[in-house]
Amino acid sequence: MPKRSSYTCSLTADKVTRLKADLRARGFEFREVPYAHFGAEHRGDKVNVAVYKSGKLVVQGKGTTDFVQFYLEPILLGEARLGYEHILDPTMLEPRIGVDESGKGDFFGPLVVAGVYVNEAAAKNLMEIGVRDSKLIKGDARIAEIGKQIRATPGCMFDVVAIGPEAYNRLHAKMRNVNDILGWGHARVIENLLAMVSCGKAISDQFGNKNIIKRALMERGKKIELVQRHKAESDLAVAAASIIARDGFVHRLGALGKEFGVKLPKGASEAVVDVARELVGKHGRDALARVAKMHFRTAQKVFGGTHT
Repeated sequence: MPKRSSYTCSLTADKVTRLKADLRARGFEFREVPYAHFGAEHRGDKVNVAVYKSGKLVVQGKGTTDFVQFYLEPILLGEARLGYEHILDPTMLEPRIGVDESGKGDFFGPLVVAGVYVNEAAAKNLMEIGVRDSKLIKGDARIAEIGKQIRATPGCMFDVVAIGPEAYNRLHAKMRNVNDILGWGHARVIENLLAMVSCGKAISDQFGNKNIIKRALMERGKKIELVQRHKAESDLAVAAASIIARDGFVHRLGALGKEFGVKLPKGASEAVVDVARELVGKHGRDALARVAKMHFRTAQKVFGGTHT
């Protein structure tokens, strides 16, 4: 079995307690990790561990496969999953389209929706790569690296719909609802992929009314089984789409920043407000709508409570 550099699973509270004791006994060094019970590292074994307050365990490093196969699964979990995921859950190998987006919560930059089609061969390859939800992957460089691997995976097909700030602001002025924009973007990606490949199933995260995407689908998409569920990124195809979407967002955000001579940060924090004011000072009020989503309250802060 190919070596894995990452692994995720969920732990109960009692397993978290035992894991911490076991890691201490094995010589792991502990550290603080945001939103986590703890993080730990064993340099000799080349393993990093983080246990989040949600119960999610993330294992990373060159020693991941040995750590999982010789300790985590047989001793802590009492089950063998690594390498047998497709046997334990046969649906992992089913042909399907996964859809996800990036940039929804970022004031600057576009909204990027991506879709990834996988067949059985592609699903197996993505498991070997260690594809998982983009939010669990640290660093833009790592996102870009995995995104490149996904795009080069045999049996994988992908499509990206990037809605730039100006187009996004026009859509929001017309639709008045972010979920409707998301539904439109998800539907377009599904339709575009169905023009390339025959597929009977698409999976996406659930947002708002379940009928939003269905209403936006056209002739090809009307026939597909559309599955919408919370935390859909746990599905391999959706996780791959989340990485492609995030990679696309990061690249487009960087390009916008270069165009205006300002490094545009992610998110919608006070630091973002400061950068937005700097940009307005350099290029004028109208420039903000060319790089930012103007319905955010952040825009009101930039202009002291009002914006046009």
